[in-house]
Amino acid sequence: MTADIRKFLQGLLGKVEGLHSILITDRDGVPAVLVANDKAPELAMRANFLSTFGMATDQGSKLGLGKNNTVIVMYNNYQVVQMNKLPLVISFIASQDCNTGHILDLEKKIDPVLNQLKNAVKDA
Repeated sequence: MTADIRKFLQGLLGKVEGLHSILITDRDGVPAVLVANDKAPELAMRANFLSTFGMATDQGSKLGLGKNNTVIVMYNNYQVVQMNKLPLVISFIASQDCNTGHILDLEKKIDPVLNQLKNAVKDA
């Protein structure tokens, strides 16, 4: 199952120019599936970086606007888009000039595949 998901994500990685990696992790940043090219920053793919999404989304939800679904962070050279799909988190790491809308559009393509992985994580 994981090999099929990895192959599917690898195909998506090639469809968005500037997208460097797609990671599916648990809430603590522990990777379940990871695909990346050689331009992906290694430090951004570590659990200690990825786990900060949980804290950020909790803080964002305190604004009184409802549940936070997506966090987009822009850096000098990269952007990170993280989506809340509990019990999973999807993280996209891309170049600064990658089209963020194209990354957000990948959510519709990934959602059907995530159901298989969610069931596996819930059972574990």
